[in-house]
Amino acid sequence: MAAEFRIRAVLFDMDGTLIDSTPAVDRAWAAWERRWDVRLGVRASALGMPARDIVAARVAPEDAEAAFLDIERLEVADTDGIVVLPGVRDLLAAIPAERWAVATSCSAPLAAARLARAGIEPPVLVTASDTALGKPHPDPYLAAAARLGVPSEQCLVVEDAVAGVTAGRAAGARTLGVLGSVPAHELGADAVVADLTGVRVEREGDLLRVVVDQPVEEPDRKMSRT
Repeated sequence: MAAEFRIRAVLFDMDGTLIDSTPAVDRAWAAWERRWDVRLGVRASALGMPARDIVAARVAPEDAEAAFLDIERLEVADTDGIVVLPGVRDLLAAIPAERWAVATSCSAPLAAARLARAGIEPPVLVTASDTALGKPHPDPYLAAAARLGVPSEQCLVVEDAVAGVTAGRAAGARTLGVLGSVPAHELGADAVVADLTGVRVEREGDLLRVVVDQPVEEPDRKMSRT
């Protein structure tokens, strides 16, 4: 059964949602772990959090800035194997330019490097360099919605990580989860899809009607926003 959202703008996460950067992420963080003698305990690509926050929780305070700059350098330098995920290009092409944005936990230099490799040019880009608090706080999605001039409550957030879905819900947005980082039931999104190939966007006056043809999980409550 299809699920539908009626909203005014779509706010996308980047890694794991629009692009697959998992091999590059894993290589960079594995190198960082060896250099700093740290173990993350989980794949960094599954966390969906700013690198600065990940690093700060695992190294001494006096080392945090140097450790962050090190992982940033490692990640910016490695974009090999980054690909656009299925359905992404068609979906982005169907959304008016003034109605979508990307809000990522990457720093500005890293986001620029990965988007350039993927050939994606978002009309609005919010990075970890733009907000004081990153995901799971709502700040990135609040900033993206504000730059589009749309209330966050009238947006759909598309995410693959629990931290990102949490951020979207905290911003008051509807949420669409994409499988990859965690199982569907752990995402906590209003609906979940395997990928974006089954997601369509249609114009309805001032609204966007987002149709999810084959959701993996569907919401229990009405998803329309006007």
